[in-house]
Amino acid sequence: MRQLCIYNSLTRQKETFKPLHPERVGMYVCGPTVYGDGHLGHARPAITFDILYRYLTHIGYKVRYVRNITDVGHLENDADSGEDKIAKKARLEQLEPMEVVQHYLNSYHAAMTRLGVLPPSIEPHASGHIIEQIAYIQKIIDAGYAYVSEGSVYFDVPKYNSTHPYGKLSGRNIDELLSNTRALDGQQEKRHPADFALWKKAAPEHIMHWPSPWSEGFPGWHLECSTMGEKYLGEQFDIHGGGMDLMFPHHECEIAQSVAHNGHETVRYWMHNNMITIDGKKMGKSYGNFITLDEFFTGSHPLLEQPYSPMTIRFFILMAQYRSTLDFSNAALKAAEKALQRILEGHKRLLDLKPSATSTVDVSTYEEKMYEAMDDDLNTPIVIAHLFDVCRIINQINDGNATATAADIDTMKRLFTTFLGDILGITLDGTSAGQDTDILPYRQAVDLLLQIRSESKAKKDWATSDLIRDRLAAIGFSVKDTKDGFEWTLAK
Repeated sequence: MRQLCIYNSLTRQKETFKPLHPERVGMYVCGPTVYGDGHLGHARPAITFDILYRYLTHIGYKVRYVRNITDVGHLENDADSGEDKIAKKARLEQLEPMEVVQHYLNSYHAAMTRLGVLPPSIEPHASGHIIEQIAYIQKIIDAGYAYVSEGSVYFDVPKYNSTHPYGKLSGRNIDELLSNTRALDGQQEKRHPADFALWKKAAPEHIMHWPSPWSEGFPGWHLECSTMGEKYLGEQFDIHGGGMDLMFPHHECEIAQSVAHNGHETVRYWMHNNMITIDGKKMGKSYGNFITLDEFFTGSHPLLEQPYSPMTIRFFILMAQYRSTLDFSNAALKAAEKALQRILEGHKRLLDLKPSATSTVDVSTYEEKMYEAMDDDLNTPIVIAHLFDVCRIINQINDGNATATAADIDTMKRLFTTFLGDILGITLDGTSAGQDTDILPYRQAVDLLLQIRSESKAKKDWATSDLIRDRLAAIGFSVKDTKDGFEWTLAK
């Protein structure tokens, strides 16, 4: 088993990953709140932890990957005020809340499939675990860290902080937070403004509610992850992931709940991907600057100069290390598109290379270099850089400036299959699953036309040869004659 080093947000340093069980890994990742169309910011955590899931599986672990669906309890204001986001959308659109959930969940799943994100082992819904959440709350009350107020249940943050360091994950100065947190309207039932809801009593107009010992109501947002994580992964599990924006208050509250419930922390390694920004500002619905994934795929947003394929979006995200900020621009996406095209063209040339008896290139070190990059906190940009080096070697061989044995060619093929395909999740023909697969017949048709063109050239039928080339160019295909035949790309 390889030694993977990952950055633990809790200790703020890289650590050698040592799972609880030598062969199994429990991983929980915060999934989407399904009340709107997914945007690029949603794609980054999904792809980040898809890479982790793929790599852990590749190096020999059996991974139970749990990714939750928040379909109840996420209020408009994280300080426990406002309306449930899904219930509000259901009321405005005169739908059942679960119709809203299913519509956007279907859209999310379709986008994830196109982006090459593997499905998790388990995808539990908050609304399907109300009984477990009620039991979890009762145990926290019994431990003395929560109180009932006017039918709602709140976690007592000052009491918890008196014996445990609340704020240690996010690095917040909790004493300052506790002294300066302003009171919000409708929160007079809390003992302290920093306390957070475990259960909220439903207002008469509230659509989604369940019976409990305290009131007819619904669970708080933070509670679902603690409850479902423990149900499916146990009182202790290896990895909890999510976007950096969830570090406070969501993940901080999770830690407090788990300690109050179990007497110890649940998660060993906390991992957080950084944000995607536009002009230095976080991309998100609350900022009004988000672009949906469908808009990226179709190019229909005013900020986009063209459509971008799902594999281009995935490659764009992987060109930055997951803990670094990634700033959106058309120029950056076009650069990612061209870079991916270069790698895919390199792979296509590789498949046509003819082996020589001797080799003038050395590809023996690249496999270990790429593994070392992945072992170093999933450093995907370094893996991509090594793939470009391999493409440079392929081009030298293709142009007749170098030679490679059959063994070296097989090694390079393995590098593409393993690292670009299996680990980075980029399909080797540049297409994605789902809607994009319908371009495959066009690829076959272009290959057929160019084969006819090659036969026409061999017969010195220059008119037919030129006609095929010119017509393909007119509809966007760039054709290049090579010493072994031809190459083509879809021009942008």
